[in-house]
This record gives sequence, structure tokens and C-alpha cells, in this order.
Amino acid sequence: MPEPEEDLQLLIDAARAAGDIATRHFRATPKVWEKPDGAGPVTEADLEVDAMLRDTLCAARPGYGWLSEETPDSPDRLSRDTVFIVDPIDGTRAFIDGQPSFAHSLAVVRHGRPVAGVVYLPVRDRMFTASIGQGASLNGHPISAGGPASGDLPKVFASKPNLQARNWPGGVPQVEITYRPSIAYRLALMGTGKAHALVAFRDTWEWDVAAGALIATEAGAIVTDRTGDSLRFNNLKPLVNGLLIAQDGLHKQLVAAHNGDGLRPTS
Repeated sequence: MPEPEEDLQLLIDAARAAGDIATRHFRATPKVWEKPDGAGPVTEADLEVDAMLRDTLCAARPGYGWLSEETPDSPDRLSRDTVFIVDPIDGTRAFIDGQPSFAHSLAVVRHGRPVAGVVYLPVRDRMFTASIGQGASLNGHPISAGGPASGDLPKVFASKPNLQARNWPGGVPQVEITYRPSIAYRLALMGTGKAHALVAFRDTWEWDVAAGALIATEAGAIVTDRTGDSLRFNNLKPLVNGLLIAQDGLHKQLVAAHNGDGLRPTS
């Protein structure tokens, strides 16, 4: 079984190759289709990146399973101890609109836990990486999650519906909302202190968050589902039960406020 650091290097090389494909299509009017059941758009770039990643990664690790947003799912992955979980292009709408903050999200998950992960923004040339127990990096430099300065409101990656009172029986948190188009990018940025928390109460696809969850964790953030439970990946239906991410003290306050324990995070 390859070590996580070996898998990480494989993911880094594959992410750069994905970036070469995506940038060739970027702002070049790629073909776009709408997925069934309102699942959103997909472009020829998504599909080309997906095919390349599947061929490259599965050839390098034939014993690993495969889960990707753009590949029809197969129950075969459930019998594998180790699985690639991939979003070929996270932030497809941003990609279509010519915004540079789309990302490639690639993870290796072993026994339900990410052990290596990459979130790569090719247009911005930002490579976030992590392997389990080895910390997280941005372009080769270590990164660390942070909290707000004393007296400042926490900056939170969240949409406005997530701050509605019905989601916070313990009191709506007083926060400053910020945003990025790609959820994988938002998770990776949690490792840099650009935001102090991330809140998402809807069920979230595993391919959107597997790599970023490891990066945020290795950077020192607490990463759980919306109730405060640990995340587990390679589920039968590949979803996690929302996300709550922050450093320890703020994370406890957010979980308590969401679960109705009466603690309202302020700063």
C-alpha cells in the first residue's frame, strides 16, 4: 500500500495535468450541457478532465476505488479500502462565466478518512495540499487556520439561508459573511485564516469536500458535520451531513448554537 505522501505526489501531478486541460478551455466558449434533475451544468472541460484523471489515477493505483462527480457511480467502490474521490472542476458555473476561482479537488480516502488531498486553482496558480499527519501547504509553504482578532466578528463562509434563525435554536451567530464560488476552495482557504468558520447545513457531495476537509484539518481547524460529528467518506450515497468548520473554541460555540445549547458565538 503506497504511503499518503506518495499518493499526494500522484494527486499533485494529476491536478497540474487537469489544470492544463481546464485552462485550454477557459474563456474559450466550451460546450455546456445541463445535467438531469436540476443537478447543474457540465462542460466539455469537466468531462475531459474527468476522463484524464480516471485513466491516470486508476492506472497508477489499480486497487483503489473511484468516485467522481462526472463518472456514473458504481457499487464497486464500496468494497475498496481506499478510494479516489474527485471533482474534476469544482465551481463549474464560475468556470463558464470566466471567473478564475474554479478548482480541481482530488482526494485519496482510506477506511472512510481522507489521507491525501489537493485543491488546485490553475488560473490563480494556487496549489493547496495535505497528507494525514503532515500538515497543510499552499504552493509548498505551510498554512495554518486562524481565529478573529479580539473584538472582531468572525468571518464565515456561508450563504444567507444558513444564517436563518430556524438553523440556530441557541441564537443566531453574529458574523461577517464572505464567499468564494468553489466550495473546495472555501475549505482550503479555511487553512489560511482568510475566514474563521465555514457553515453549510445542506447535505454536501463528498467530491466537493473530501480534499478540502483534509487540508482544513491538517491546517488546525476542526472539521465536522453540521451536528458536530466526524465526517466519514465513501458512503453508499456519497453525501456528508453538512459542514461546520472553525478553530476549536469557535467551533464549539457554533455547534452549541446550532444544536440549541444556548451559546451564541460573537467573536
